Amino acid sequence: MRTTITVADDVAAEMDRLRRVEGLGPSEALNLLARRGMAGGTTRPAPYRHHTADVGVRIDVSNIGEVLDLLDDEPSGTADGDVRDRQGSSAG
Repeated sequence: MRTTITVADDVAAEMDRLRRVEGLGPSEALNLLARRGMAGGTTRPAPYRHHTADVGVRIDVSNIGEVLDLLDDEPSGTADGDVRDRQGSSAG
C-alpha cells in the first residue's frame, strides 16, 4: 500500500538511525518501528507503589477536622515578627 504520512520528529530520527545502522529504506524502517510498537504494546506498566518516609511529624492526621482546628489555633508571624489574627488587627 502506498500512502503519505506525517512522521513526528522523534520517529523520523529513529527511522534515520535505523536506515544508517541497518541499511534500511524509509518504508522498511517505518515498518520495523511499527512492528516493534505493536509487539511491545501488550506489556502492562508496573503497579503503583506508594513510598512513605518519616518526616518527624508527631500529630495525628487521621481526623482532618482536628488537624484544621489545630492549625487555626497556631499564630502565624509576618516577616517583621508582628503576629496578627485573621481580621488583621494586632494581637498585641
